[in-house]
Amino acid sequence: MEKFDLIVIGGGPAGYAAAMRGIDFQKNVCLIEKDKVGGAGVYNGALSSKTLWEISNKVSNINDTIVSEGRSPFYLSWSEVRKTLAEAIFERKFQYSCHIKLLQTETMNKLLHYERGSASMVSANEVKIIHEGEEKIIWGENIILAAGSRPRKTADIPVDEKIIMTSDGIDQIEDYPKSLVIVGAGVIGCEYATIFSNFGKTKVYIIDRQERILPFEDEDISKMVAQNLKSKGVTIHSKANLERMQIVDGEVEYELSYPDGSHETIRVEKALLSIGRIPNIENLGLENAGVLMSKRGVHIGDDDTRTNIPNIYAVGDVSGRIALVNMGEIEARHAVEKMFGNKPERLNYDNICTIMFLNPEVAAVGLNEQQCVEKNIPVKVVKVDYSLITRAIAMRKTQGFFKIIVTNDSEMRILGMRAVGEHASSAIQAVGLLIKLNMPIEVLSELIHPHPSIVEGVQECVRMLLNRSIFKSSVFKDKLACYSLVDGIKTPLERL
Repeated sequence: MEKFDLIVIGGGPAGYAAAMRGIDFQKNVCLIEKDKVGGAGVYNGALSSKTLWEISNKVSNINDTIVSEGRSPFYLSWSEVRKTLAEAIFERKFQYSCHIKLLQTETMNKLLHYERGSASMVSANEVKIIHEGEEKIIWGENIILAAGSRPRKTADIPVDEKIIMTSDGIDQIEDYPKSLVIVGAGVIGCEYATIFSNFGKTKVYIIDRQERILPFEDEDISKMVAQNLKSKGVTIHSKANLERMQIVDGEVEYELSYPDGSHETIRVEKALLSIGRIPNIENLGLENAGVLMSKRGVHIGDDDTRTNIPNIYAVGDVSGRIALVNMGEIEARHAVEKMFGNKPERLNYDNICTIMFLNPEVAAVGLNEQQCVEKNIPVKVVKVDYSLITRAIAMRKTQGFFKIIVTNDSEMRILGMRAVGEHASSAIQAVGLLIKLNMPIEVLSELIHPHPSIVEGVQECVRMLLNRSIFKSSVFKDKLACYSLVDGIKTPLERL
């Protein structure tokens, strides 16, 4: 029986990161993947959807310019879009493939052992691998479960991945659908609504049970994104309950009901089900190893990545925390460092930087306003409109704002930030670092930022809090805001 210091089940972003961190410690690592290394981080997920967003955003930006001059809209054929998408996926796939092969050579001391097949635990240290009808059992001192997740489906909606699809099927369509309904108005649903409305070839509908899309974010963000989707022709069915969805004559027919008792039936060409993901845990053999589920019973239970079995860890989507590529990688690296580096610090989820690929782009770190209200945390909030940022003016992209939330005291420690607009994702890392280090805002105010750059807006937010801003909120009342939030009550702060 082959023996390893570390066995990693799953070669997605989390599993791959775990294997590479194990090699850093000069450990003998076995990485097992049943399908494709990279998982949803590459295929039918992060890389594919963001490549589509980048292409669609370029098309939209071109049309925003030329159509205003009276020219006909610019369109890309779907075959051209798929060609670019395939190139992006192949590039990442090729990198993984070459990397794995080289790590298995004598030159690299064969620290990595790669296995194709389905893996399940036989005991707390033994893992069975089945591939092409053959099976074998290997032994591991430590095991990391990183089996990832898959799109959630419902029994009453007939998903065939051709007419009614999940994210696993949407990339495989043969042409732009003339019309598309998206079930679910969370991040992924709104991202795909943005993508297809940007291309300008598809009439898009979104079904949302809530009063507004992106209900977990502040209303000003939700409102701006919704307005932009509507300006692209997207219909948002707010406060709608999906009564039925079925395939009729090769198309999708769906019926909605509303709180006022009214009903509506609409037929479209395609449908995308975007109602979350579920962890791949059914076939891992958890019971054989004695690994317990979480209290909710829908994912593996763990304490700072370690399960109830001391040598078995759960990271990424199977742990049921934050289903993001960057978080899966961080959890995986942390788990390996606990195993072989005796790392005492626990993972901190307070400074997670995220991006929502919408119109406009939305970047976030830490708490937002409504979370502070829900937690009854007194805060100060400052907002600076993009129209006052030189780089935004130069790009002719002045829609958006920066918002920073700090403690309502003299120290004004940063609790969170939201950036909405062009280059938003490049503007939050410094704030994420300040949150992690618990440093005061003066640090940002004293930095010399590159000019012109979007990040200057972050500095201006800090200057407003310190009452040192270049533009005075008493003059630009529609562009600048500074207020306190205590017990849910907003009170303007006196600023010049």
